[in-house]
Amino acid sequence: MNLVLDFGNTRIKSAIFDGEKMLKSQTFETEQQCIESLETSNIKKCIIGSVTGNHADFYNLFSSKFDTLVFKASTPIPLKNLYKTALSLGSDRIAASVGAFRHFPDKNVLTIDAGTCIKYNFVNADNEYLGGAISPGLNMRLKAMHEFTHALPLVKIDGNFSLLVGQTTQDSILSGALTASVCEVDGMIERYLQAYRDLQVVITGGDATYFEGQLKNRFFASQNILLEGLNTILNFNIEN
Repeated sequence: MNLVLDFGNTRIKSAIFDGEKMLKSQTFETEQQCIESLETSNIKKCIIGSVTGNHADFYNLFSSKFDTLVFKASTPIPLKNLYKTALSLGSDRIAASVGAFRHFPDKNVLTIDAGTCIKYNFVNADNEYLGGAISPGLNMRLKAMHEFTHALPLVKIDGNFSLLVGQTTQDSILSGALTASVCEVDGMIERYLQAYRDLQVVITGGDATYFEGQLKNRFFASQNILLEGLNTILNFNIEN
């Protein structure tokens, strides 16, 4: 059994895999909650991916129990990485790309991870990771308008919001943050479709549910792409 841990900007996700099959996944708000709740009795291998630090306490705890791999920029992956600054590439971006590659090998795949930031990652039909784009996520846009202006209030995400013309200040902020984000994502997909034939689009991340109901382009949605990618990377390193 493999244990996969993903330390994101706002929460910790874990999953247990038997080979490539996910048996169970959990989400935790704190590291302590994660340590207290994780089931590790049948685990043989573990991989830790993080965008928030090296989490030495977790590595020390788990490496004493089973083989543990900390995923970093230099870790071998089943893709050719053509990113020009590969050592600065976030582990979440490459793991999500590997997860999408697992579902759609030998295809042009655009993975959109809608989380704290909206991250676009592209793998071509030759299984080469080329890069992508990073833009502010939904909450980041809302917080920025509040924090960098004198009068605009802090507005929470409304998962059902779809107005184009906001007729109150709150709705205008939501239109600028949410509706405009949908236009951005749809526009990016259109640009990739123009540049790459037979494009497969994959959407994941904490805010993916909002986009699923708003986008006009076709896509494959999965909340587990990143976890699956980390597990694929772990198995790839075990086999090689």
